[in-house]
Amino acid sequence: MAVIKPFKGVRPPKDLVEKVASRPYDVLNSEEAREEAAGNPMSLYHIIKPEINFEPGTDEHDPKVYPEARRQFDLFQKNGWLVQDEKENYYVYAQTMNGKTQYGLCVGAYADDYENGVIKKHELTRADKEEDRMKHVRVNDANIEPVFFAYPHIDEIDQIVANVTAKTPEYDFVAPDDGFGHKLWVIDDEKTIARITEIFAKLPAFYIADGHHRSAAAALVGKERKNANPNHKGNEEYNYFLAVCFPDNQLTVIDYNRVVKDLNGLTEEQFLQALAQDFDVKEMGAEIYKPNKLHNFSLYLAGKWYSLTAKEGRYNDADPIGRLDVKVSSDLILDKILGIKDLRKDKRIDFVGGIRGLGELKRRVDNGEMKMALALYPVTMQQIIDIADSGNIMPPKATWFEPKLRSGLIIHKLI
Repeated sequence: MAVIKPFKGVRPPKDLVEKVASRPYDVLNSEEAREEAAGNPMSLYHIIKPEINFEPGTDEHDPKVYPEARRQFDLFQKNGWLVQDEKENYYVYAQTMNGKTQYGLCVGAYADDYENGVIKKHELTRADKEEDRMKHVRVNDANIEPVFFAYPHIDEIDQIVANVTAKTPEYDFVAPDDGFGHKLWVIDDEKTIARITEIFAKLPAFYIADGHHRSAAAALVGKERKNANPNHKGNEEYNYFLAVCFPDNQLTVIDYNRVVKDLNGLTEEQFLQALAQDFDVKEMGAEIYKPNKLHNFSLYLAGKWYSLTAKEGRYNDADPIGRLDVKVSSDLILDKILGIKDLRKDKRIDFVGGIRGLGELKRRVDNGEMKMALALYPVTMQQIIDIADSGNIMPPKATWFEPKLRSGLIIHKLI
């Protein structure tokens, strides 16, 4: 069962939150972070993208970058741009996108639950990315950015959150870069805190929605601290890491699409003929076509959009992995026709989050950068849960959650 605890959040004063808060470290490159942080020493990018504090072109993994993150974290606290709460609290974090709001609980998640399978994953992690995040956690003695969890919704938690959010929020702002709304409330009532902990103690599992590498890194650092402490008791703060937990029925999973540089030596006509072996192919014209159901795909090629519907018998709806459109498209198009075997390493393919719209696929083909684009129908939250429960792993680049968690609203110290 899930173990969570309240914690003494480190966060900006109310009047500084918009200056401190930032997008997550992994959704923009160093130069974009440098540009967004320009003229703002309070931007969290100075901590989560510390390479921007050096000359342009400095590698984000340069050994000197990690100590700079800690120097900046200390500076933020010294200057009062980040202040630790005096008591342990839970927090409610609300995000609003396109008129829809989702409400998450900010908690200390138990690191051992990652190891014992209570915190369930649906993606593989890469050792180099894990090590990068571990270095960042180690040097700061803190989880600077949260992990995004989902859980099967619980009516009583929904009611508690509704009661809390009926009050005036501590933070309330709209981010200028994406127009999404962000609010945060502090839960400091002891009875409410105890009840939340008690309810989640009956929850069989959390599901990582976004932040697999951050979860793995936090759990590994927790284990390091545990093994290095001869007086380890189990209640130390390093046993927990920062997570925002959202009920599954509030979340939106959007499409995660593909663009490919060439047709593997085929002409456009030969490629369409090869597709016809496994798909019903229908030309849709110059207007953008969006997939409208499972096993229906959208292809953009040579200025035209096509509807591709996988034929019966080409997929297995009884298999939680086999029924995924990322699997169907990988097997029948990317591998079988285009010869792309490894989505993680092949340089001929790139991935585009659906938040950018299908117009971004068209743009990248029309400008000659890519030869074709493939849009997929999004996976559902239930599919993610089913796969995680079965112990399986989704194919790479299968899920895209939006909105992303804003960084800098709340930080969790390990000491």
